[in-house]
Amino acid sequence: MSSKTSTCLLDPIPTKLFKDILPVILNTIITIINTSLENGYVPQSFKFAVIKPLLKKPNLDPDILANYRPISNLPFISKVLEKVVVKQLYRHLQDNSLFEKFQSGYRAYHSTETALVKVTNDLLLAADAGLVSILVLLDLSAAFDTIDHNILLQRLECEVGIRGKALCWFKSYLSNRYQFVHVNQQSSPCSQVSYGVPQGSVLGPILFLLYMLPLGNIIRSHDINFHCYADDTQLYLSMKPDQTNQIDRLSDCIREIKTWMTTNYLRLNPGKTEVIILGPHKLRECLSKQIITLDNVSVSSSSTVRNLGVLFDQDISFKAHINLACKTAYFHLRNIAKIRNILPRSDAEKLIHAFVSARLDYCNSLLAACPKSVLKNFQLVQNVAARLLTGTRRREHITPVLKSLHWLPVEFRVRFKILLLTYKILNGMAPTYLQDALTPYQPIRALRSQNAGLLVTP
Repeated sequence: MSSKTSTCLLDPIPTKLFKDILPVILNTIITIINTSLENGYVPQSFKFAVIKPLLKKPNLDPDILANYRPISNLPFISKVLEKVVVKQLYRHLQDNSLFEKFQSGYRAYHSTETALVKVTNDLLLAADAGLVSILVLLDLSAAFDTIDHNILLQRLECEVGIRGKALCWFKSYLSNRYQFVHVNQQSSPCSQVSYGVPQGSVLGPILFLLYMLPLGNIIRSHDINFHCYADDTQLYLSMKPDQTNQIDRLSDCIREIKTWMTTNYLRLNPGKTEVIILGPHKLRECLSKQIITLDNVSVSSSSTVRNLGVLFDQDISFKAHINLACKTAYFHLRNIAKIRNILPRSDAEKLIHAFVSARLDYCNSLLAACPKSVLKNFQLVQNVAARLLTGTRRREHITPVLKSLHWLPVEFRVRFKILLLTYKILNGMAPTYLQDALTPYQPIRALRSQNAGLLVTP
């Protein structure tokens, strides 16, 4: 089995031992799973969860309870059962085109990078057309924990087409669930779970996506562009600088979204909602003083916003993102340098890749249009990392060092990511919204180049 070897308090034996004796008990497990699916019933022992509170971010105050995320640790066999169900449910959703097209969370071939490539491409095309854009990043509070089970079951039946024993199975899965908190070897009393889906479960994320299905149609009805990544929703609207009345359409859309979320027991957080005006400097001046009203709270435009881990600036230049990533990377390099002498080279390289290279590579396809002068800052970080790893002095040439490490320079890492993404798009390994963005070149008359795999340049 491909599941990670992590043991839950509710498991009768350690997961590693479970895997070791798998050949002996495999037929029994198969019988349990098949019986559960055939009868539309989930065993009660599978519906208990151990909650382990984890900080949402390492730098948050551990004394504030709101900074914790409740992660459910579930019995091993229950996760195996959920994997079987998820595989069948995913195939049904994929075959019948039931997924929201612009939802990139928890889906194969989708990622934060594909989502941001789509949004950034739309924003840059709008800027090239002389338009200014407003980007609104909506924030949901505890989205997984407030899902109403009756509404979710209605979604599964009416919008997804799950009926009969399959629907009974989901009813059984959601009903009579219990959980308790385990911290510092101490456990709380067990309590029943009446709302939400378990965070940390296999099935929970895809059920959340189905719960959010109507949201896309609400936004489309206002003719607003949008993209979702799990519970992160971003709206963007492009307009001529003098079309400030378009902002009313955006405000109406946000108002209806809030109404829908209230009806569905979801909470939109105005305090964490961010707005940024994007486009050429002269064009966005007309909108710089515009204010979006959300739940009677005024949200003014920011100079930068963090969007799925990438810092967006008003010029869409990503200079702020690169500067922040460099600052963080140098911080980690200084810490690694303090212990470099006692680390084997292989361990030092792992630390550099984990804390530095990962930041240089994250969503770096967005940097394809950045000039070399901007990418130079990333290259300097990579050079410092290479010198630290190999003990190379500053006055020695860096190119042979990078070659010896088999590290592509930053500029070529960006090109490689673009080529890789293009290959995936052309070979059906990318979201449809990216496939729609590429148009094969078709010459007016027959030419030898018509079969060369060329693409139309936007």
